[in-house]
Amino acid sequence: MTQRVLITAGASGIGKEVARAYAAAGASVCVCDINRAALDAAAKEIPGLNTVICDVSKRDEIERMVAESVKALGGLDVLVNNAGIAGETAPVETSDPDKWEAVMRVDVIGTFHVTRHSIPHLKKSAAGSIIVMSSVGGRFGYPNRSAYCTAKMGLIGFAKTLSRELGRYNIRVNAIAPGAVGGDRIERVLQGRADAEHKTLEEERAAAMSVQSLKHFVDPRDIAALILFLTSDAGKSISGQVLPIDNDAQTSA
Repeated sequence: MTQRVLITAGASGIGKEVARAYAAAGASVCVCDINRAALDAAAKEIPGLNTVICDVSKRDEIERMVAESVKALGGLDVLVNNAGIAGETAPVETSDPDKWEAVMRVDVIGTFHVTRHSIPHLKKSAAGSIIVMSSVGGRFGYPNRSAYCTAKMGLIGFAKTLSRELGRYNIRVNAIAPGAVGGDRIERVLQGRADAEHKTLEEERAAAMSVQSLKHFVDPRDIAALILFLTSDAGKSISGQVLPIDNDAQTSA
């Protein structure tokens, strides 16, 4: 069966690597993103990629995007909820309320709306599957990252609830919890932490590595491989789980 896959925020970063991996495996893939130029570039890189522009903080755009994506794919078997923003690095006391709420609108509320519009289509699949992108920050709190950690913890609860609701329809739901992923984004996050803690970037990078057994950032291609496994027949008995892919971050649960 050719899988029909929708990936949010799929024009760059982890999302694009997931799209690339599914396309290489023969799936029909549609990605949405807020960045039209990035969508056009991804479509040139990945043969057969369907693209739809969408701001997942806006409910009406999500409804249109899901409808257009399902039409382009001819149905839906896999939903990868990848869209999310990190928000600012600041203590709760001095956090910007607007920036804090913006993280909730994209990461949590956006995921909710994408999922609720996708469920009727996934119910028609013989092997529906939903992936929710959480984070190691969804398992442990981080100083100065309250919005991000709150959102990612909430998404774990969302995924576990969905797995209980949708199991009767043979729809599997799992959350992924990556650690620090290599690329431009982690460099910005580390710089933000360094500024908040009055440290150098090198000191913050060393601190990040000190809690990992494997001394390198996570490769986005490995995240894509894990997602493909979970949504394949090989993962047909896995649902309601949170799977870390964090280079064995040595922090107790």
